[in-house]
Amino acid sequence: MDKELFKEYGYKFVDWVADYMAELEKFPVLSQVNPGEIRNKLPLEPPGQGEPMERVFHDFKKIILPGISHWQHPSWYAYFPATNSPPSILAELLTAALGAQCMIWQTSPAAAELEEVVMEWLRQMLGLPEGMTGVIQDTASTATLVALLTAREKATDFKANQEGLKKALVIYASEETHSSIEKGAKIAGYGRENLRYIPTDESFAMIPSELEEAVERDKKDGLQPACVVATLGTTSSTAIDPLAAIGKICRRHSLWLHVDAAFAGTAAILPEKKSMLEGAEDVDSFVFNPHKWMLTNFDCSAYFVKDPDVLIRTFEIHPEYLKTGLDAQVKNFRDWGIQLGRRFRALKLWFVIRSYGVEGLQKIVREHIRLAQKFKEWVEEHGDFELMAPVSLSLVCFRLNDGRDEEALNDLNGRLLNSLNQTGKIFLTHTSLRGKYVLRLSIGSRTTEEHHVKEAWELIKTKAAEVLK
Repeated sequence: MDKELFKEYGYKFVDWVADYMAELEKFPVLSQVNPGEIRNKLPLEPPGQGEPMERVFHDFKKIILPGISHWQHPSWYAYFPATNSPPSILAELLTAALGAQCMIWQTSPAAAELEEVVMEWLRQMLGLPEGMTGVIQDTASTATLVALLTAREKATDFKANQEGLKKALVIYASEETHSSIEKGAKIAGYGRENLRYIPTDESFAMIPSELEEAVERDKKDGLQPACVVATLGTTSSTAIDPLAAIGKICRRHSLWLHVDAAFAGTAAILPEKKSMLEGAEDVDSFVFNPHKWMLTNFDCSAYFVKDPDVLIRTFEIHPEYLKTGLDAQVKNFRDWGIQLGRRFRALKLWFVIRSYGVEGLQKIVREHIRLAQKFKEWVEEHGDFELMAPVSLSLVCFRLNDGRDEEALNDLNGRLLNSLNQTGKIFLTHTSLRGKYVLRLSIGSRTTEEHHVKEAWELIKTKAAEVLK
C-alpha cells in the first residue's frame, strides 16, 4: 500500500510544487488569517482510522496553505531571506527519501565525506584562511552557542565541562548584536550580567577602542574576559564590525574571536566584498547561513573553526555503543556540535553549488545589491523619506519623516508598516536604531526582479500619502 501511495502521490506532489513555484506571485506574501483560525478548522482528536491521502492533501491546500507566509515570494522584504532553489528542493526530496541519520561516518560515509568537501568549497569561495575547517550546523544560533561553549572551555582549560564555572567569564559584543548572543550567554553559563554590549559608531559598527576599554576594566575588576563576538551584517542594519581591529585586541588579550556573518557572509563570495573579511586570520570561529542568501533551503548553517581539536574536545563523547573500529581514520561530526543526530544537509548544498556554480551565485547576490542601491536612490530623491543607515549590502533602512517629533514619527512609521503589510502585496519588518522606529526592506529572494522592487516603492509612496492625511 505504501509503495502504491507514494507512486501515485509522489508525482502529484512534485507537480504541485512545480505549479506553486511558478504561481507564487498569486499568493499574498503575508498570511491573512487571524489568530486561532487554522486551529479552529482542525479536529481536537486524532483520527482513529487512517484517512485517504486525497483528503489529507485537500486539507493541506484548503486549511494549511492560507496560513502560510510565503518566504520565497518575490515581494518578501521582511527580516532576512530564507531562500531556496529548484536544485536545493530536489536534493531535499532525495534526503527525505534516504532518511539517513548522519551522526557518525559509519552511519553514512558519503554524508560525512561530502560535508568535508562542500565545506572546503565554501571556505575557498568566501576566502577564509587556509586551515579553517568547516561543519554544517542547523542555524547560526546553534553555531554561536557552540562557539561560546568552546570559548568557555578554552578559557577554563577545559575544566568547566567537568567542574562547572568557578569564576565569572565575560563575553563582548556590539550593542547591535543578534539576540542569540544573549541566549547563548544564558545557556552556556556566562550569565546575562557578564555580556558586555559595546557602543557603536555612526554606521552602527562596534567601536574597537570601547571594546578594549571594557576588557581592561573587567580585568581590573578581577573578571576573566573570554570571548568577543564580532558581527558582519547586523540584523537591524547590516553594519560591518571592523574585524581587523577587533582581531588585534583579541590576540593581545588571548580572547576567542567568533564572527557572526549569518546573512552577510554570502556576500564575501564577491571579490568586491572581500574587504569585509580583512583580519580573518585572527578569527577563531566563523558562521554564515547558506540558507539565507545562497539558495539552500532551511536549515543549513556553515560553521568554521581555526582549531578543530578545541571544538572536538569540548563536545566529544565516547559511549561504547557509538564506537567503531574506524574512528581514528574519519571525522565523526557528532563531536563537532551539540546534536548527536544529524541530517544530510551537505547534499542540498552540493546540488546548489554544482547547479549554479560560483559565477551564478555571484550574479544573483550582485543583482540583489544593485536593487538595494536603486531603492536607496529612490528614498534619497523623495522629500518625505530618509535613509536611517548606510546601505552596504541588500538591506535598506528608511522611514517616513514629515518633520514631526520623534515619538510621533515612531507612531507614524508603525502605522505605515501595518498599512503596507495588510495589503498582502509586500511584507516588510521594522527595527529600532538609536530609539527611532525604522522600516527595513531586505532584498534577497531568488525570484525578486527590479519591477518587483519598483512596485514595492510605488505602494510605499501611496500608503505613506494615506497615513500622512
